[in-house]
Amino acid sequence: MSLLVVGLSHRSAPVSVLERASLNADAQLKLVQDTVAAEPAAEAAVLATCNRIELYADVDKFHAGVAELSTLLAQHSGVGLEELTPYLYVHYEDRAVHHLFSVACGLDSMVVGEGQILGQIKDSLARAQDLHTAGRLLNDLFQQALRVGKRAHSETGIDRAGQSLVTFGLEQLSAGADVEQWARGKKALVIGAGSMSSLAAATLARAGVAEIVVANRTFERAERLARILSEGDDTDVLARAVPMDAVQGELTRADVAVSCTGATGLVLTADSVAATVEGRTGAPAVEDTAVRETAARETAVREAGETPLPGAGSAADENCPLDLSSVSSVPSGFSVMGEAAVAGMDAATLEQHGAWAAGGTAVDRPRETGRPGPEADAELIGALAATATRVGRIPERRRPEPVAEVPRPQPVLFLLDLAMPRDVDAAVHRLAGVRLVDIESLADASADAPMAADVDMVRRIVADEVAAFGAAQRAAHITPTVVALRSMAADVVAGEIARLEGRLPGLDDKHRAEITQTVKRVVDKLLHAPTVRVKQLAAEPGGAGYADALRTLFDLDQETVASVSRAGNSTTEKNRGPA
Repeated sequence: MSLLVVGLSHRSAPVSVLERASLNADAQLKLVQDTVAAEPAAEAAVLATCNRIELYADVDKFHAGVAELSTLLAQHSGVGLEELTPYLYVHYEDRAVHHLFSVACGLDSMVVGEGQILGQIKDSLARAQDLHTAGRLLNDLFQQALRVGKRAHSETGIDRAGQSLVTFGLEQLSAGADVEQWARGKKALVIGAGSMSSLAAATLARAGVAEIVVANRTFERAERLARILSEGDDTDVLARAVPMDAVQGELTRADVAVSCTGATGLVLTADSVAATVEGRTGAPAVEDTAVRETAARETAVREAGETPLPGAGSAADENCPLDLSSVSSVPSGFSVMGEAAVAGMDAATLEQHGAWAAGGTAVDRPRETGRPGPEADAELIGALAATATRVGRIPERRRPEPVAEVPRPQPVLFLLDLAMPRDVDAAVHRLAGVRLVDIESLADASADAPMAADVDMVRRIVADEVAAFGAAQRAAHITPTVVALRSMAADVVAGEIARLEGRLPGLDDKHRAEITQTVKRVVDKLLHAPTVRVKQLAAEPGGAGYADALRTLFDLDQETVASVSRAGNSTTEKNRGPA
């Protein structure tokens, strides 16, 4: 059996796809159960957060496992397989271990170094244990991932490389101002009472807001969170709970609202937010035309199906008539299909390049001596322009003319949407007087976040831990075979002692015990060096075959080895629990 992970995250998929593919708690449970019920998988666990959905499984066949896990993700997410497939990534064996350890350390988070993912991994393991879908492999994997994540945070300054999504989101809301100064004295509304909402409420309380109102569908959970905030020793914030149907009225009083619920529909629509702004300002909320026009242009581009040209050195550059080494100085991100590549090209090569860009194959055209006349040049350039229209935009080296930006009015309402799928209508972005930060805008902002030097230290920790985990798993894989071998040897010793007693019935207890002990010592000494060495060899990369070799050499019964494995798994599972 081998470890396989199939998933999608903010690194592989746009937020719109992640939003549609998000899984609620019931869907996660059903996905795990259906995965272990599928033929290729023996164990399964799902890690679902606001910016990733990953399915981990112990499979016996790689290709069948990938196909089955991808299909199950599509079925349970409600996104068609054909649409979902381009955004899926697959990690196998050591690469899958490396991926989860990196996730646990915050290296793969939207905000590098955030620590919330450790709690989410712990919850994922707990769910799999409750469902009895986590066996030896996933238990070992997830518990080790938790230890690796804790080690990274304790031994390095990875915490300085980034913050939680809540902190990062508040920094974006404050537009670069000091969060504590920005938050001081404000009234906050927190919608939801789960782990993310609770963290947001605690962060706002420490930042110095004057009041926090908690709204939740289960009023008792809202009351409990409000009581914790009010009784906290490190803050003096006023906190109270309200039912969900009071959100609209409380929003009118609030300066900042954070929403993170498990709702499948919108919690705050554009109309309700506009009404709130009108209630706060006394004037009708207006749509920001500049933002609307920008959004319209982006939508038009997406609907037109415009795709970026491939970069130099990509697979699309095969059979290009150009000498690619001669355009190695082209700025990064420019394609050999682009203007930088064709600048200065003679007409004949230009025609070949145009034909290749259109069809991917160079035209076999004899080179003409001398330079063609201006009419031929104009015709060829026109052909290239037509080709570029079909293929895509040719990158321009000149800078676009600066466009004067119309300043937006200062916001009177700040909204932070940390839910997936979103709680706040994306159209709120276009309302003047409101600043909305959601998962999509957080992803855009975090793309330019600086990486701390501590990240390199964490990567080294991950690499070391992956190697250690692999060695331990390979060594554990051969342990049942070694146990079965020693059990067989013990049976041989017992049989020979019984045969000796039959031949020498007058043997006294003292001599019988001495002979028995001597035979056992001989057998142990003969087996000691081979079994120790085979464990060492099995722990090395490529050592999985030593277990098979041992079974073959000593003619060990496969069922005996399997029964040892089952007994070991049963004993291990009794003592399992979240780290």
